[in-house]
Amino acid sequence: MVFSNVSIALLLPVAALWAWNYFEKRSRNPNGLPYPPGPKGRLILGNALEMPVQRPWLKFAEWSREYGDIISLNILGRRIVVISSAKTANEIFDQRSAKYSSRVSMPMIQDLQVPMGYKWSFAFMPYGEAWRQHRRAFHSYFQQREVHKIYPIQLRESRALLRRLLDTPEDLLSHCRLLFGATILDATYGLKVTSPEDSYVTNAERVLRSIWEASTGTYWVNFLPVLKYVPEWFPNAGFKRKATVWREWADEFLNKPWDAVKSNLDSGTARPCFATTIMEQFPEDDAKRSQEEAIARGAAALAYKGGADTTIAATQVFFIAMCMFPDVQKRAQEELDRVVGPDRLPEFGDREHLPYICAVVKETTRWIPVASMGVPHCSTADDVYNGYFIPKGSIVMGNAWAILHDPEQYPDPMAFKPERFLTEDGKANPEVPDPEAAFGYGRRICPGRFLSDNSMYGVIASVLYAFTIAPPLDESGNPIQLEHKAITDLVVFPLPFECIVKPRSEQVATLVRETVHDD
Repeated sequence: MVFSNVSIALLLPVAALWAWNYFEKRSRNPNGLPYPPGPKGRLILGNALEMPVQRPWLKFAEWSREYGDIISLNILGRRIVVISSAKTANEIFDQRSAKYSSRVSMPMIQDLQVPMGYKWSFAFMPYGEAWRQHRRAFHSYFQQREVHKIYPIQLRESRALLRRLLDTPEDLLSHCRLLFGATILDATYGLKVTSPEDSYVTNAERVLRSIWEASTGTYWVNFLPVLKYVPEWFPNAGFKRKATVWREWADEFLNKPWDAVKSNLDSGTARPCFATTIMEQFPEDDAKRSQEEAIARGAAALAYKGGADTTIAATQVFFIAMCMFPDVQKRAQEELDRVVGPDRLPEFGDREHLPYICAVVKETTRWIPVASMGVPHCSTADDVYNGYFIPKGSIVMGNAWAILHDPEQYPDPMAFKPERFLTEDGKANPEVPDPEAAFGYGRRICPGRFLSDNSMYGVIASVLYAFTIAPPLDESGNPIQLEHKAITDLVVFPLPFECIVKPRSEQVATLVRETVHDD
């Protein structure tokens, strides 16, 4: 076959880049240490054709059983390292955090959406002072000892969910979207929303979708950054035009709610929230104020971006689990009836007396981790681990799904068994590790995990107290067996599903109506 001049012109730079990468990395590894093992790749392309696109955590877990708990692949000269055990994840991300706390450069997110775009998202920032400043601002309001201030919002929105499920149970998925959108918008900006079609909610959702799409392996520019210089009119440069649209969405997402809070603060109508708390601490000096406001603005936007999508997905996982494992639902409701009684709805003060409900929260997090691969880390220095060479600039990922389905840590891992977190006398079992891997690793662990955990408790306790959850019925009236089928994205959402949600009794339906009023 004769190559055209265009084909040769495109192939030569790729080949030259591959050759430069190869010899440059060989010079940094003079002892010729092996990379972590993995499937054999092809010349130049490496493992690009084997790289899993759908449910990658399962393929990585399969490879880890063949090659070991740390594996590696080569994508066009870029080393990808995947870790599939808690022990190795701790040794890499925690004990060697100085080398493994940065982020991978993704031009589709960080370079093609300037001047604003997603530069404000410290989830994607490289490790350094800018990241520390943004995380510090976020941490000031959402750290473990502060999140109790958000209990009233979480309780109110969890109970609002009960009322909506009572009225329109068929709209379960829409109600879940509104629940966490309303919770995060109120906690972060003091803004009240009552519809999933509210502009704040819908714009946030399209921004989240664009981030998921931009951070997957769909775009070659993330592997060959030189492509970011291709003009928009160039053939197959649709990614450049898409990035332009996404930038407009991101700017609205970043600025619209923040500016609304500033306006409310000026008029004296602002409600206490993360934004007002941090605005009141701004220095008087204009230059410093501008810098700190930019940091706070980004931290506020990340609170919604990082909190709403993962918790929505986890709640949907919970409903599927209750359909698939009715005995768990029954045991949880027995505990709620015994502790809470018939005359009120569950509260956060009940939590310490509800060990089985707390175990259901943990098992929901473990069973289907909604960030199964998380946001990739990037190594910032050459390293040797257990005799394997990990070059600077490697993409390093923890496979949370594999870690949380390790049968040595969690026997019968595919079953939904909250009791695995309890001792025989029903207390929390300190010998079984909490599902921390679901929230990331090391210095980049999710800073909103305490908020998410509290939200999940509020929803699970409230819903199980008030409702029975069952699978849908077929035309003959027989239950349709549900199973978890995922949409592969940065956040693992279940495919749309149906279930039956009905009040446990007329008494509890009356209690919900009397306790929770219409919006």
